[in-house]
Amino acid sequence: MNYYRPKNIDEAKRLLQKFAPDSRIIAGGTDLLVEMRHANYALKEHLIDILKIESLNKISENGNELIIGSAIVHDQIANHPLIKRFAPLLSAACSVIGSQQIRNRGTIGGNICNASPCADTVPALIALEAKVKIVSPRQEREIPISSFFHKPYHTVMKENEILTEIRFLKLNDNQRCAFYKLARRKALAISRINIAAILKISKDHIIEEARLAPGSVFPTWTRISDAESFLSGKKLSDEIFKEAGNITAQKMIEVSGRRWSTPYKESVIAALVKRALVMAAGELTP
Repeated sequence: MNYYRPKNIDEAKRLLQKFAPDSRIIAGGTDLLVEMRHANYALKEHLIDILKIESLNKISENGNELIIGSAIVHDQIANHPLIKRFAPLLSAACSVIGSQQIRNRGTIGGNICNASPCADTVPALIALEAKVKIVSPRQEREIPISSFFHKPYHTVMKENEILTEIRFLKLNDNQRCAFYKLARRKALAISRINIAAILKISKDHIIEEARLAPGSVFPTWTRISDAESFLSGKKLSDEIFKEAGNITAQKMIEVSGRRWSTPYKESVIAALVKRALVMAAGELTP
């Protein structure tokens, strides 16, 4: 196996062009190094490490947008003042990923590209209506993150492409948000279910817009448009939050069918949606 650490994106693209399809991008390596230990892993001859590329290690703002480089580690995102101010649900999602050691090493780009159903950053980014930038030796493209996934562990990326940045609009003062994660224990555990919620609330406590994105619920991530439509135009209350949870649970059954885990998941997802909405509404709840 050959290992390369390019100094910039252009060098990384040249390496991909030279060695694809027998190459693999690595950043934090918290998923890839585990995969490589499996006997059936198809080992690539060339590893291209992008972790130290300067342009991928920035969090910046451009007018009303936030831009996150794909090699930024979770701990940096969780504690960055721009993220905490303008996208606190993403800060919350990154703060509960794995252990502190994992958060110090794992990257947001890796969390997205691994496409695990339990990825904590993805529901938050879908609720934020984020877009991702993908580059290859010949072109670059930008797509909504909601269109990035084919199915669990499979994305639209080609073998010679690199995810370089994630961008989304800042939340404003009348948009409240929350991220809630359910795991087997409070630390060092992957999500059983997680929920990202954003509410745009008027001064008289009317919901002008709702965004709900659960994780580990559907085969691929999706917003719950039925629940969002139900919430829109209604005044904040526990009753409407509870009903939005019930709508989400029924959508899960509609998409996935009834399984052995459905009696557990149905009640849990309904309760977690309500909890995330209450958290998002915060002190504005009447």
